[in-house]
Amino acid sequence: MTNSPTPTNHPVPQPGPAQDIVGVPLPAAGGSAPRAADDGASGPADRPTRSSHGPSSGGRRRHSVVIVGAGFGGLCMAIRLKQAGVEDFVVLEKADDVGGTWRENTYPGCGCDVMSLMYSYSFAPNRKWTRMYARQQEILDYIRRTVDDYDVRSHIRFGSEATGYEFDEATDEWEIQTSQGPYRARIVVAGPGPLHVPHVPEFPGLPIFDGTIFHSAEWDHSYDLTGKRVAVIGTGASAVQFVPRIAKTAAHVEVFQRTPHWLIPKLDRRLSAPERWLFRNVPGVQKAYRYAIYWSHESSIVAFMNPRWMKGLELLARNQLERQVKDPELRRRLTPDYTIGCKRILISSDFYPALQRPNVDLITSPIEAVTTDKIRTTDGQDHAVDAMVMATGFEIGDRFADEHLVGRGGLRIQDAWQNGMEAHLGVAVHGFPNFFLLMGPNSGGGNQSIVFVIEAQVRYILGCLRMMERSGATRIEVRRSVQRAFNQWVHRRLAGSVWNAGGCDSWYLDDQGVNRAAWPGSSASYWRRMRTPDHHEYDLTNASSRTDEDTYRGPATLITPDEELPIEVHLSGHLQPIDGSFRWYGRITADDKLAALSTNQIHLRIADGPATPARLTEQDPWGNTRVTGTGPPPYAPA
Repeated sequence: MTNSPTPTNHPVPQPGPAQDIVGVPLPAAGGSAPRAADDGASGPADRPTRSSHGPSSGGRRRHSVVIVGAGFGGLCMAIRLKQAGVEDFVVLEKADDVGGTWRENTYPGCGCDVMSLMYSYSFAPNRKWTRMYARQQEILDYIRRTVDDYDVRSHIRFGSEATGYEFDEATDEWEIQTSQGPYRARIVVAGPGPLHVPHVPEFPGLPIFDGTIFHSAEWDHSYDLTGKRVAVIGTGASAVQFVPRIAKTAAHVEVFQRTPHWLIPKLDRRLSAPERWLFRNVPGVQKAYRYAIYWSHESSIVAFMNPRWMKGLELLARNQLERQVKDPELRRRLTPDYTIGCKRILISSDFYPALQRPNVDLITSPIEAVTTDKIRTTDGQDHAVDAMVMATGFEIGDRFADEHLVGRGGLRIQDAWQNGMEAHLGVAVHGFPNFFLLMGPNSGGGNQSIVFVIEAQVRYILGCLRMMERSGATRIEVRRSVQRAFNQWVHRRLAGSVWNAGGCDSWYLDDQGVNRAAWPGSSASYWRRMRTPDHHEYDLTNASSRTDEDTYRGPATLITPDEELPIEVHLSGHLQPIDGSFRWYGRITADDKLAALSTNQIHLRIADGPATPARLTEQDPWGNTRVTGTGPPPYAPA
C-alpha cells in the first residue's frame, strides 16, 4: 500500500475557556509558528470528562461534531478536538477497527512508499519503527496505539456506516443517516479517504470466469496461490509490492500492463539498534531525520510545476531500468512515453527482477475478453489462469458521486459538482454549510504526504469553529465568489504542471481532463495558506441575521396530467456561473401518494402562481422526494 511523504509539525491549539457555537468549549486562537519537520512534543494530557447531549426525542443522537471515518484523517480531527477541550463528538466508522486503508489492505508485501520516520502525526512521533519503509502491520499498530494514547476510542462508533447527509436549515444542523440509525450534529467533518472504494474493470465475460477473482485491497487469504496460474491485472503501486512476493510460490504469473510506470529505487533497510536507541533517548535525532527527508522531497516541487526540470529524476529511473533489465525488448515495453511525475512515481527495487523470473511474463496486449478459464488479449492469444488479482486502484475521481449529500435549499452534491469536483482549499464547498472535507479536491500532491495535508486541514477547520464562536454564528459557509476565484487560480497554476502537461492519463485528471487532485505548489505553501481561515471568505450567520430571498418553505401543488396533489416543499436555487441560467431544487416532504405517480415530469405551483415545469429525481433515506428545475422558480415573484 502506498502513500506520499509526510513531514511536519502543526502547532497544537492552546485550550482556552470560550463557549463555542457548536455547544462545547473551544480554544482561543493560539499556537507557535510551524517547524517544517518537527516531531512535536505534545502527548495525551488531562482532558475533560466525556460528555454528550444524549439521544434526542425520536431516538436521534445529537453531538456537536460528527466525524466520518477512522483513518488518518478522521482520527487526526478527533485527537485535535480532544486537545482543544472538545469532548462532544463521535467518529462514525463503518468497519470494526480503526486504520482506514491500512486496515483494509493486507496483500503480501503491503507497505508504505513514504519513509517511516516521516509517516506519523507530527504530535505523535513513532519511536518504534523498525524499517526505513514501514510495512502495513507496523503502520496499523501505530494507528491503534495512537488512538489509545490520546483516549479517542470511546468516541468511535464502529459498525456505523454513514449512508446519507441532509442539512436542516431550521436548526442549522446536519442529519446523518447511518447503518445504526440517525445522528444530528452542528458540524460534520468527512474523512472517508481517497483510497476507499476498489476499482474493478468491467471486462467482457468477467462474470462467467470460473476461477477466483479478488482485488488487491480485498485480498483473499483463504485462497492459496501456491502452484497456481495467476493473472495480475495492473502494474501500479500495489502490484509492484505483491508481484515479487507471489512470484516466489505461484506456478506461473502473468502481469497485464496497460501503461508502464516510472520506478525509482526503494532505499529500504532495517533501522539499526543504535539508531532506534538514539530515537528513543536523544532529543532531536529523529526530528533531524524527518527534517532532512522532508526538505529533500519538498525541493522537487519546482520540477513538478516545471516538467522540463524533471530530467534528473527521469535519469534516476532510467538508470535503474537499464541496470536491472538487460533484455532490450522487455526494457522497451517497460519504458513510459510520458514525463516522469505525470503518473504516480513508483518506488521499488525488486519489481523489475521479479518480472524476469522464469515463471513470470509481462503481457502488454490489451485484454479483449474473459472466458471461463482464460483471458483473451487483442493479439489473439489465450492465457489460461486459475486466479485473477485486480491491482487496478481505487475509485477516486468523485468520492461523493453515489452519496446522498444534500445541503442548503436541497442542493445535492451531484448538482453542485455537475461540472466537476470543486471546493475552497480542499475543505469547504459552497452550498454545504457546516460541512468540512478532509483531503477534498485539489489538496493533494505528488511529492509529499497526505498526513501533512490532513494536519493542516484539521488546524484550519478548528480555526473555522473558533470563527463561529467569536461571531455567535450557527452557520458557516464559504462564499461562492471565493470558491470560484480560488479554483480559477488553482487551474491556471496547474496548467503547465507535470500532472497536466506530462503527456499521460492519470487519476489526477477527471473524465473531462481537469486536475481535481493536486495542489499547485509546495506543501509548505499549502500549510501557510491553511494557517488561519479568513473570515472575509465565509458567511457566518444565525437565523436572526439571514434573509432567504432565494428559498421557499411551505405548501405547494404538484400537478400531473391526471391529478393535482397538495404537498409541502422546501426549495432554493442559484445562478449557474457558466451559462447564467437559474437552477432551482429542493425536496417534497415524504408523502405516500408520490410513490403512485407514473411520471417524474411534473409541474409545481405555489399559491396562485404559474405552474412551473419540474422533474422528480430520487427519494432520499428519509422518504422525501427530490425535485429540480431550470428557469424561473415557482416561488419567484410575479
